[in-house]
Amino acid sequence: MRADCFTRFFATLGAIAILGTTAWAEPQHGIAMYGDPALPPDFAHLPYANPDAPTGGRVVTGEVGSFDSLNPHSRLGSVPWQLRFLAYESLMGRSYGEPFTLYGLLAESVEADPEGLWVEFHLRPEARFSDGSPVTVEDVIWSYETLGSEGHPRYRSAWENVAAIEPVGERGIRITFVEANREMALLMGMRPILKAAQWDGVDFATSGLDIVPITSAPYVITDYEAGRYVSLTRNPDYWGADLPFRRGTNVIDEVRLEFFGDATAMFEAFTSGLINTIRETNAANWEQNYDFPRVQSGEVVKSLIPHQRPTGMTGFVMNGRTPAFEDWRVREAMIQAFNFEFINQTINGGSEPRITSYFANSVLGMESGPAQGRVAEFLEPFADTLLPGALEGYEMPVSDGSEANRAGTRAALSLMEEAGYSIENGVMVGPDGEPFSFEILLQQGSSENQSIINIYVEALSRLGISPRISTVDSAQYRERTDAFDFDMTYYRRGLSLSPGNEQRLYWGCEMAETQGSRNLMGVCNPAIEAMIDRMLTSDNLEDYQAAVRALDRVLTSGRHVIPIWHSPVSRIAHVRELRYPGTLPIYGDFLNFHPDVWWYEEAE
Repeated sequence: MRADCFTRFFATLGAIAILGTTAWAEPQHGIAMYGDPALPPDFAHLPYANPDAPTGGRVVTGEVGSFDSLNPHSRLGSVPWQLRFLAYESLMGRSYGEPFTLYGLLAESVEADPEGLWVEFHLRPEARFSDGSPVTVEDVIWSYETLGSEGHPRYRSAWENVAAIEPVGERGIRITFVEANREMALLMGMRPILKAAQWDGVDFATSGLDIVPITSAPYVITDYEAGRYVSLTRNPDYWGADLPFRRGTNVIDEVRLEFFGDATAMFEAFTSGLINTIRETNAANWEQNYDFPRVQSGEVVKSLIPHQRPTGMTGFVMNGRTPAFEDWRVREAMIQAFNFEFINQTINGGSEPRITSYFANSVLGMESGPAQGRVAEFLEPFADTLLPGALEGYEMPVSDGSEANRAGTRAALSLMEEAGYSIENGVMVGPDGEPFSFEILLQQGSSENQSIINIYVEALSRLGISPRISTVDSAQYRERTDAFDFDMTYYRRGLSLSPGNEQRLYWGCEMAETQGSRNLMGVCNPAIEAMIDRMLTSDNLEDYQAAVRALDRVLTSGRHVIPIWHSPVSRIAHVRELRYPGTLPIYGDFLNFHPDVWWYEEAE
């Protein structure tokens, strides 16, 4: 699926919006925010899955860092991120060709109130956990209540809008919401379902390596060593193997996650064959380092997989809770001093485009120039409190590419002076005469980030600023970022084509003071809250898109992150036996993160 398909998809939504929203209050095989699911009730398989994919083989991936927990649903501990997606299953499943649609998985049907006041799921009678026991209504209710009250903050925000959860008949669950919210039906469909009996007498919030989960997913954890590897094996008795939603997916016998101290060790493991697939995030490395003998012989294949997701935000976040970065002019000065063009040329050979806003590279991104139409209308009530650029338009600075970056340096100096700082004896000092300094927190093994920061620190020295750089192991890094104990750190926030309630987790006021939350920047802004509310209550596509574009303007002009680059393609090197379908959904690079539709086939 390419850009023309994406355009047709949103054009369809526009037509639906004109005709009015579809009533949901009857059992359906799937659910969509606008209109009906694209696939009919009798669909044979997902459009991008290969129903004839053979079973067998293994995929071995590498991760930089460590882990000390197998529970991805708790705030505590460091967990392999893939476990959320490989080792657990939910009532509904996402189609990566439809941003606003879910299809029945553990649930055979779903029905929802057209206004968004309640949703009802009905379990499949054949649904089973890996130990052979049935998935019950009690398991579902226990999972929702436990995740909502004791689980990771990602689950708690939406749970606060749940007024009641109750059984309906033998296999039904009805969830009633505190207030109308049409996205809540989809959010509730994506909660992981756990086996309640396994957690009897166990402190769910603090569990780590003491429990290997029993789940209903296609893969089960069969082996692990703390900090070194996790092996997941395809369950030959997986209950849902014949579901149309699962046909052609999860056919590889073993998914193994290997952990390394740094990126260099991981790459060496790939060249030697210890791991058999790797995602390269550095364009220059892709061109320069992937010509080793196994590539030349054809044993290893280099695949470019395009996607049409929003860029999200990747860069270095400034913690607005700290005195150093309370003032937006200081944050803008830090952005001006960051010589993107020179750094991009040094690291990537200049090949990667810069991230210009949170939803760039998609129809949801803010448009250049002054806000217009519905976007301007939504932002107007906050005109007196919005930062410069939100209404007028905001663009990232562009340097001449030279190392000196004189224009950026002059702009940064001017902004710091406006904020009350001055240079004395070559040192930037504040009104109190104390040197302006801050700490940049990095995680061990992030060699690329270290290289970027080294260049950045040299640029800051021209302003009389000497930041401290602290490099810590993954456990310390997690502990410190969870406690917001940093001034500046690397930041990555992926965003989807269907943003909704999760936006509160990223930049909502409540999350600004919730330790372990994703609001690392510490932002709390009434305009952001209002734009998220608009997104969640929009009943037509025009208002929804305008609300997201307005949110994008407020976030970007907030100068919370120094953006770096994004890749409109995923660069994945893998052994030739690992294959993926020729038909790609708009979330094309999900293939890298979730090897659902890959298969292993011996070369002829």
